Amino acid sequence: MLRNLTLISLSLYTISLLSSCNNSTKIAVTEPVDSLAIQNPFLVEFDKNSPEYVKEQKVYLDTFYKKYFGDDFSGSFLVAKNGEVIYEKYSGYAYKEKGIEINQNTPIHVASVGKVITAAATLRLVDADKLKLDQTVKSILPTFPNDTTTVRMLLNHRSGLRNYAYVAEEKGVWDKKNALTNADVLDIFATNKNIQEVAPDRHFQYCNTNYVFLALIIEKITQTNFEEAIKDLILTPLKMKNTFVFSDLTKQDSVSQSYKSNYRRLAWEYLDQTYGDKNIFTTAQDLLKFDNATYSDHFLSKEMKHEMFKGYSYERKGTKNYGLGVRLLEFDNGKRYIFHSGWWHGNTAMYVTLRDENITLIAMSNKFTKKPYEVKRLAPHFNSEYPFDFKDDE
Repeated sequence: MLRNLTLISLSLYTISLLSSCNNSTKIAVTEPVDSLAIQNPFLVEFDKNSPEYVKEQKVYLDTFYKKYFGDDFSGSFLVAKNGEVIYEKYSGYAYKEKGIEINQNTPIHVASVGKVITAAATLRLVDADKLKLDQTVKSILPTFPNDTTTVRMLLNHRSGLRNYAYVAEEKGVWDKKNALTNADVLDIFATNKNIQEVAPDRHFQYCNTNYVFLALIIEKITQTNFEEAIKDLILTPLKMKNTFVFSDLTKQDSVSQSYKSNYRRLAWEYLDQTYGDKNIFTTAQDLLKFDNATYSDHFLSKEMKHEMFKGYSYERKGTKNYGLGVRLLEFDNGKRYIFHSGWWHGNTAMYVTLRDENITLIAMSNKFTKKPYEVKRLAPHFNSEYPFDFKDDE
């Protein structure tokens, strides 16, 4: 069934979407990264950056990096314009105890930034008529405990569901000696009464539970596991060779590790096996390939992109909003700052896509720091109409 599903772009994409990918547990992929300009069915022809522009930006961005990230940063930093990398930097350790350093091919856990990929996979299934945005979750997952929650409500965090981590913490619900899986989360919610924070679609409430259920929906629709579905729907067609879903805690020693700010390694725990809400390991260059594809009408239809990049929650006044898998800041002057942040254990990440300027900002770290969130400061540099006020820049 999944092979047929991925043939929706066959006229443009002739490589089998079920071809094998690199071992998903490698910390650093040794084969060279494909050129970002390689021909593919989702290639978008951006304007070419002039050498003078690139040179000028590199000087500015190097100064920016030294000021806000510095020598002790452990992770990846990338800025692109018109689909082209204009600055990138890699430093620190993927696994310090083994002396494995981070480079452009090193996958890092991007925490909730992975929700963007989960959302895009869901929307591709909608484009393929395998799923509907306003279809009830219960029609797909029969044991789901609510009759009115829809796929759209999961995507835009309006389901009102409680965070599964809090539910599992309650006495007698889960033995923390055992890793919790997505299927376990469904079973817990199906057999417990106290699983709604508020009624469905009442208001926005960010909750990881939504994306755990989206991963289960993707598995049910594609009739394969989430890792393979993401490969077929996203990773293989976009040649994201250094990206994978982590779903097996027995392989925890073979991926990049998570550290405190002092490089003390953090222990893995029972919540580290659920996916969809997190557990996507990727690189800055692979994430750029994904961002470039989102400009293509063949990767996501115009209708799906419209649904993805618009806000759904206006019950409170303000600039903050959420689309389908992306956060938004919507300003009175019409500018929209589209992004997703991530934070899980020592992993922090930031992905920004400035659609009007064709700018991509990516930062990710596996040693706890809030530095990746500093890329927000670059938006006014590329367009002064972003009304951010950073006092310490004066």
